[in-house]
Amino acid sequence: MLDWLPLSLPAMLFLCAMVGLAGFVDAAAGGGGLIALPAYMAVGLPMHYVYGCNKLSSAVGTTFSTARFFKNGALELKVGLAAAAASFLGSALASQVVLLLPDSSLKLILLVMLPVAAGIILTRRDLAGPDRPALRDGAGKWWKAAAIGFFIGGYDGLIGPGTGTFAILAFCVLMGYDLRSASGNAKLLNLASNYASVITMVTAGKVFYAVALPAAVFGIVGHLLGSGMALKKGAKFIRPMMLCVLALLLADLVAELFA
Repeated sequence: MLDWLPLSLPAMLFLCAMVGLAGFVDAAAGGGGLIALPAYMAVGLPMHYVYGCNKLSSAVGTTFSTARFFKNGALELKVGLAAAAASFLGSALASQVVLLLPDSSLKLILLVMLPVAAGIILTRRDLAGPDRPALRDGAGKWWKAAAIGFFIGGYDGLIGPGTGTFAILAFCVLMGYDLRSASGNAKLLNLASNYASVITMVTAGKVFYAVALPAAVFGIVGHLLGSGMALKKGAKFIRPMMLCVLALLLADLVAELFA
């Protein structure tokens, strides 16, 4: 173990590889935390530092994938900003509420939500089609985007894994975006909720920068590759990735409930 690094070199290389893979998955379909969080835990970091380092590396990577979606016109900036502002507020408030709720209640909520989300992805074939202007336009779209941001941001602060996946679904089903555009808007929303958590963790001194920053570099590479595939392949790539993420979430949840 190096004096300035709280991990051995093999552990650090493993972590960086897993954070890179998590970035790839997260950029396309959300749910990268399903890979990154267990990786941070596996190398032996204390739990508060697991969350702090993961949020920092995730926020940095998401910054790059968000910029790529915006550059390629797959992000409606005003809608995304409305959702992001509300997401930041929702995440900040939820992080204060989370201590009041038992883990069993949060897991039960997820156990109900995940099959519903998977069913929407499997049955709503129009998610792969073009944007539906009748749903995404109109005077109320800013409020609708803000409501999505607040509740999804609150979910991120309260529970976390799958935030991007649920944000993509919300933009598709409630606002009529296709999967490609919904992914772009979801990235900006998720970026805001990530930074709300990062501020909390950094302020509390719960980040090992010697671990989080190298991992973030690999996360950036993963995010750039994943967003590139999502932009190029669209729904053909995003839909199966989202189903894989939901399956991982459900399997992890069931395992914890019956452990």
